[in-house]
Amino acid sequence: MAEALFYHLTAQPLERALPDLLERTLARGWRAVVRCGSAERMEALDTHLWTYKDESFLPHAATGCAAPERQPIYLTTGGEIPNEADALFLVDAADTTDFTGFERVVIMFTDDDEAALALARTQWKRAIESVKATYWQQDDGRWTKKRESEAPSE
Repeated sequence: MAEALFYHLTAQPLERALPDLLERTLARGWRAVVRCGSAERMEALDTHLWTYKDESFLPHAATGCAAPERQPIYLTTGGEIPNEADALFLVDAADTTDFTGFERVVIMFTDDDEAALALARTQWKRAIESVKATYWQQDDGRWTKKRESEAPSE
């Protein structure tokens, strides 16, 4: 059964938190799609994931690449899932109405974007109707579980 993880960014920007979560995703042997709220954010993340650490990078490609089905991480602003992703990441107020079909749907949002915060609340309500959901918040640089929903009845 899929689960939804809500990550409330209060101590780190997306550019620091997302690569760590993507590394964990790949370590599980999973593929990911990162759905961005804008083309500008997608382009910035595309560059960032190649250079965020001196000693490593995250293999990925963005919309318009050759062979998107072969990409371990695929960046997009649309609804396509060409790489049979196990995890869907939603950033910068990107949305989904379907939390099924993935092992995880990860929603990342900050306090400084009221629209993204309001959307995250709506997404929480949607998520708990179909999957188990967990809300995480950064406390002193560490993630702390603040809330967890029950798995819905079949």
